[in-house]
Amino acid sequence: MQERAYQKELLDDLTVPFEEIQLNMRELNFINTWLGGHSITIEGMRKLMQQVASGEYLILEIGCGGGDNLKALSDSKAFTTHKLRFAGVDINPACINYARTAFPIATYYESDYRLLDKSVQPAVIFSSLFCHHFTNEELVTQLRWMYEKSRIGFVINDLHRHPLAYWSIRILTALFSRSRLVRHDAPLSVKRGFKRKDWQALFQQAGITEAEIQWRWAFRWLITVKKTGYAGS
Repeated sequence: MQERAYQKELLDDLTVPFEEIQLNMRELNFINTWLGGHSITIEGMRKLMQQVASGEYLILEIGCGGGDNLKALSDSKAFTTHKLRFAGVDINPACINYARTAFPIATYYESDYRLLDKSVQPAVIFSSLFCHHFTNEELVTQLRWMYEKSRIGFVINDLHRHPLAYWSIRILTALFSRSRLVRHDAPLSVKRGFKRKDWQALFQQAGITEAEIQWRWAFRWLITVKKTGYAGS
């Protein structure tokens, strides 16, 4: 647990059958709902938007998976003074197909997030359980990309690498999950997660000074970056 693991998760395989992706997405949504993952994302988004002028804003999720995070934001009552539009990008076509059914009002792009069309200009970018899929070197590039492409800033919701988190999720998924992807990937995701010192080093390397790094239950990091000087809609 002292260093991040880099073993690939099963979900990183783009050939996984759609039926398995469906089950995986449903179980991840259940986990995010009952262990507070969605509420953490909503909290971070509220922090970025609370002092922003009323108006219409595009919210983009990179690594959007099944669209459950976007739906949770849309269902939230925290943004009544803003009109939010939603978009998601994911490289996995099975995830995009599932998301289009689960939350059809969003716009989806089947693409590597780095290749997203320049016409997509989000006010806020966010990711949830996405960063741990990348190496530290790739993450430095990702953080810079999120900073450059967002007008207001960005939000990250990801895992705290901790023995208690690892053994808890390993036992829970072994007992209750019907998805082989969840049973395999959930414990591995924790080993690929982060300690505070990891985030501090990553933001230092990326040259981003506005990051606020906060620990949240259950073993999550909430990171908000509001770009200095943003004042308009």
